[in-house]
Amino acid sequence: MAVSRVDGRDKVTGQARYAAEHPADALLYGVVVSGTITKGRIAAIDARKALAVPGVIEVITHENRPRIRSFDLFYKDMTAPGGSPFRPLYDDKIHSSGQPVALVVAATFEAARYASSLVEIAYEAEAHETCLLDHLERSHKPSRLKAGYTPPPEPKGFADEVWDSALVKMEGDYYSGVEHHNPLEMFASTVVRGVDGHLTIYDKTQSSQNSRWYVSHVFGLSKDKVTVRNPYVGGAFGSGLRPQYQLALAVMAALKLERSVRVVLTRQQMFSFGHRPETVQRVRLGARPDGTLTAIIHEALAETSRNEDYVEAVVNWSGQLYACEHIRLGYKLVALDRFSPIDMRAPGAAHGVHALEVAMDELSYELTMDPLALRLRNYADLDPTDGLPYSTKELRACYEQGAARFGWHQRPGEVRSMREGHELIGWGMASGMWDAMQMFARASAVLHADGNLVVSSAATDIGTGTYTAMCIIAADAMGMPLERVRFQLGDSTLPVAPVEGGSSHVATVGSAVQGVCGKLQKSLFKLARKMPDSPFAKARFEDAEFAGGALRLRAHPGHALPLAAIVAFDGAGRLEEKYMMLPNVLKQKNYLRATHSAVFVEVRVDEAFGTVRVTRVVSAIAAGRIINAKAARSQIIGGVVWGIGQALHEETQSDDRLGRFMNHNLGEYQVPVNADIHDIDVVFVQEDDRIVSRLGAKGVGEIGQVGVAAAVCNAIYHATGRRVRSTPMTPDKVMAP
Repeated sequence: MAVSRVDGRDKVTGQARYAAEHPADALLYGVVVSGTITKGRIAAIDARKALAVPGVIEVITHENRPRIRSFDLFYKDMTAPGGSPFRPLYDDKIHSSGQPVALVVAATFEAARYASSLVEIAYEAEAHETCLLDHLERSHKPSRLKAGYTPPPEPKGFADEVWDSALVKMEGDYYSGVEHHNPLEMFASTVVRGVDGHLTIYDKTQSSQNSRWYVSHVFGLSKDKVTVRNPYVGGAFGSGLRPQYQLALAVMAALKLERSVRVVLTRQQMFSFGHRPETVQRVRLGARPDGTLTAIIHEALAETSRNEDYVEAVVNWSGQLYACEHIRLGYKLVALDRFSPIDMRAPGAAHGVHALEVAMDELSYELTMDPLALRLRNYADLDPTDGLPYSTKELRACYEQGAARFGWHQRPGEVRSMREGHELIGWGMASGMWDAMQMFARASAVLHADGNLVVSSAATDIGTGTYTAMCIIAADAMGMPLERVRFQLGDSTLPVAPVEGGSSHVATVGSAVQGVCGKLQKSLFKLARKMPDSPFAKARFEDAEFAGGALRLRAHPGHALPLAAIVAFDGAGRLEEKYMMLPNVLKQKNYLRATHSAVFVEVRVDEAFGTVRVTRVVSAIAAGRIINAKAARSQIIGGVVWGIGQALHEETQSDDRLGRFMNHNLGEYQVPVNADIHDIDVVFVQEDDRIVSRLGAKGVGEIGQVGVAAAVCNAIYHATGRRVRSTPMTPDKVMAP
């Protein structure tokens, strides 16, 4: 099914309101003052000039803020890693560059912004450490694990000894720089204070219930005193998993001043919190002359903050993608004076699979073997680490269909063998893999006597199409026209839904929606049997079906009752059901659950300038049953674009003398633009996974990016004969001898 977004009209006409667009009477505006040192303490704050600006109400600092909790436990949101979360305006300590040190609140945004430049702060600076490469020797194993993180498995076999004696071997070090989220909507919170003191908060977040949890705990407020809403989110992909500091600051101001307050971060301040962590990796592969892998060794070192152990499963996929008897994986952290990293699209896999897939390409040249043939030679039918079967795995079909669409069989094996004019042409490919997750969720459904169905859950739509997917699932289950279904999300008072992340929302919330519709079906059937002269009086539930907005007998479709008429018979004017979806953990734990992809890329490289154009991409995806082909294709295209950005453009440069990110704006932080993107072809391989979800669906948000940067790197090597082992692959690296 290919359906246009049900929320599309609201978005393109401006009817959709985002976090900073909700009105409130007598609204005040807060502007954050950012710290100018990387580590140390605040010695003194002079706010007199700022307070003298007409319209300024208050300058809130750690010295005059309202009371907040002191224990770490109260600051831990639902996705927090181990350690001590950052506490905005808690004390005089400075932990990282750009940390918020004050909030200027005024009657107008302009007054608050101007006054924020007048706040004078004196610091006592301390020596800082922000360079990962300078401090690799003090790495440590994560000691406090984030919920959902699986550490690398124990070594299998004797990987080091086998690698040492391998007939064919390769070894490579890979580096990935920091990347920052840059969604169109900047982080913002509008706190609307009711006359009874109730706070209704419009927040840019990937979970309204996570933000409510955070606010309630930090400020000691009962949950019935706080409602958080996020009906529309202008992009996130990990940046909104955790509540960002503007939320706490806006609530502080609302409580202190007993007024409604809005706080919006600037684009520069968007670079002052979580980011994809800087990572260093070493991969060693051993093989026989026929290409059979004998050893896989993959080790990674990544940054974290001083106060939290942020973790990613960077190396785990190297123990899952290819059959091998000897595997050793390692993952350590280096604590730096930076804000804690945060999940960014395909966290861990974007870096880890990249290193593995570039290493596999390097090995293919050592073997004088086609890169695709090498992957097929080592295709894993069972999880190589523990022998579990895959719930479904159509990666072989991804290879076959993607290669056929791309024309891979025409690829010459020699490097520098294709040229057109002043450009060298190269073809590269890579595999992709991402976890297929399912979590806990609730949903409710109300069928009204007018024939309209309203389904609800506190889910989130960050632009991925949640509204539309849930309407499709409900309409399909109830046999109703799509236009008769409405899905409610983005409100903390709705039935429980997990934080939107990890490509799990359709498998999780979608299964809850299908489940509640199943309960509604049975209730409707029971009512229908009681109606006068009912054709269902002696029927079994299995004899009935829902189609065309009616309940009808399968054997006699003409014997039908409109759903609206059944509800009207009940007399209440509405029929409601609720459902709690729990993953079948006992069944799922017996399988490795994942999505897969095969990415094929063509690049053209101007050897004189080192510029790279990605002119053609074919991405073949196996992600279970596709609920909305139009939105899913859009998601994969978006992932490919992001992968091209990872490969060629995105990196946040740090001046470690200052401990500060320097290119903290969209003028200098490079992202792909229209001229950088050419033909992108998406192939969905047929797959239906009833282990992952009752829908047969997995998820497509992350898998579209995984493997793209590696395929670009491999294509650059095929074009030029130059191997670039760090991202982004900028012209200076491509030109390097």
